[in-house]
Amino acid sequence: MAGRTSERAEALMRRLNLTYDHLLAIRFAINVALATTIVWYVLTTFTKSSPIWAIASMVAASDPQPVEAKRMFKARLINVLVGCVVGLAFLLFGAAKQWMLPIALAVTVLISSFIIRIKTMWRQAPITAAIVIAAALMTDSAQSGMQRGLEKIVQVIFGCVVGLIVCWLMSHLWLVKQPPAEKAAAQLQQETSDVTD
Repeated sequence: MAGRTSERAEALMRRLNLTYDHLLAIRFAINVALATTIVWYVLTTFTKSSPIWAIASMVAASDPQPVEAKRMFKARLINVLVGCVVGLAFLLFGAAKQWMLPIALAVTVLISSFIIRIKTMWRQAPITAAIVIAAALMTDSAQSGMQRGLEKIVQVIFGCVVGLIVCWLMSHLWLVKQPPAEKAAAQLQQETSDVTD
């Protein structure tokens, strides 16, 4: 049954002149639509907060291929944690002052670049530090800023998790198989990234 469905899907691909990359784009569009709906509903229903940070994170960490999505999720999560720790450290040991923001972002970039060294999503670390510190600057209180910053970080992580889960589910429900040459290239890319990580 599954073989016959797969053959029909491949015949439809040939008739519509679609490549595997076209199908990945379509699956990515479906993934983003589903994950956005989930994130939007959960955050607006249960937390009454804006889901914008979570949705932006979900899109940035998503990919139609589960191996790549997992790699993006790992890189984003590590860099979010680095940015959060640096941002909170600056708020704990300093005061919520505007001059602190550029210094904290520079320190975050250096830590992310020289110590963590995960190039994928490395910009996420200073963005996260900026979220944490900016929340304190907006409220003029380090404590409420930390609380608001941590809420945003949780939203970012939630968006990433939803994106990864939707990607994984869609890859198991998707009917068209990856062509052998592209499958081998993806496997080689995964083995290379495992060695470098």
